[in-house]
Amino acid sequence: MIKEIISTADEKMKKTINVLKHEFESMKAGRANPTMLDRITVECYGSFLPITQVANVSAPEPRVLLIQPWDKSSLKDIEKAILKSDLGLNPSNDGSSIRLIIAELTEETRKNLIKVIKKTGEDSKVAVRSIRRDANDKIKTLKKNTEISEDEAKKSEDIIQKETDRVIKEIDKLVDAKEKQIMVV
Repeated sequence: MIKEIISTADEKMKKTINVLKHEFESMKAGRANPTMLDRITVECYGSFLPITQVANVSAPEPRVLLIQPWDKSSLKDIEKAILKSDLGLNPSNDGSSIRLIIAELTEETRKNLIKVIKKTGEDSKVAVRSIRRDANDKIKTLKKNTEISEDEAKKSEDIIQKETDRVIKEIDKLVDAKEKQIMVV
């Protein structure tokens, strides 16, 4: 039972790290990165589909994204979805593909982006602490119902705390690396 609680907490913490990494990949950092468009959904064929399911997205140049739709009739829908997104990009449609020029980051944009990075990192830490709290609550319930001894409960809480500390350090490293990337670009 305890191993299951610890394992579940560990899995959830790993998912939190993966979500953070994905969030950071999709942030506009002055360089063209196809993952920037992962959050964009395009309304076509009667439903909303991720842009990667209706087009090929590539970065042929450091500051250019090239979107080549599988079906040319979806060009307008893709363009509309990009304009509606929070990325602030202006698509250039040539009739067969869409080009997105990624502007250089200004000092103000860098500062705002760093604020977003820190907030996203802090949100991830809150999620990890919440996972720790839930796991510790389950362990306390087991102890209260005398299903485990006090020593087992303490040992389990220590294991969960060590994993929490490790994950929070990893989040800090990811935040620092992303900040450095923003400042270098």
